[in-house]
Amino acid sequence: MSSSSNSPPDQKSLVQQGYDRCAAAYDAARQQEAAPQLSLLTSRLQDEAQVLDIGCGAGVPVANLLSKRFSVTGVDISSAMIQLARQHVPHATFVQSDIMALDFPPASFDAIVSFYAIFHIPREEHAELFCRIHRWLKPGGYLLASLAFHDEPLYTENDFFGAEMAWSNYDLDTYLQLLKSLGFQLLETARLGHGFSETQDFDPESHPLILVQK
Repeated sequence: MSSSSNSPPDQKSLVQQGYDRCAAAYDAARQQEAAPQLSLLTSRLQDEAQVLDIGCGAGVPVANLLSKRFSVTGVDISSAMIQLARQHVPHATFVQSDIMALDFPPASFDAIVSFYAIFHIPREEHAELFCRIHRWLKPGGYLLASLAFHDEPLYTENDFFGAEMAWSNYDLDTYLQLLKSLGFQLLETARLGHGFSETQDFDPESHPLILVQK
């Protein structure tokens, strides 16, 4: 990994172009079964609930599992990922867009999920993103999202499945304070690994997963 230089790259462009380039390889490496922690949310939802998946990628495994019981809308900045998602999960709705370029009517969703995605959005936009998420959720709605443990300014990696990729995030305490200030109640915390299949030679990772309620 390399830190940003005096002329930082455009994080969104790197993410969009990177995932367009590595979509097939990334999709092939992902776990096919959703993490069991997803049940923290699904056990609380009624059938046909409206669920938004931010950074849905190729739709597998999260949107695919959710679509079996719920009405799912997936958003991803990568057009290549969205093409794969539409093939993998034909019964869901997928939108190719920067999530920050979209808006939904207030109280549109019963739940919003985001796995391994928020840290690809410039962290300067995270407060506004969570504000929008709060507005988009119905009263009593849930957010299930993977975040980060440590504060990390913009950094890049030159060979992420053959593409350049970028991340930036705040530490977990900052996120929890922000969510509380917006009116979310913390219900559950858990940990996620890297999300790739066991056949992939990846160093161990640990990501915090939080479930909050509006």
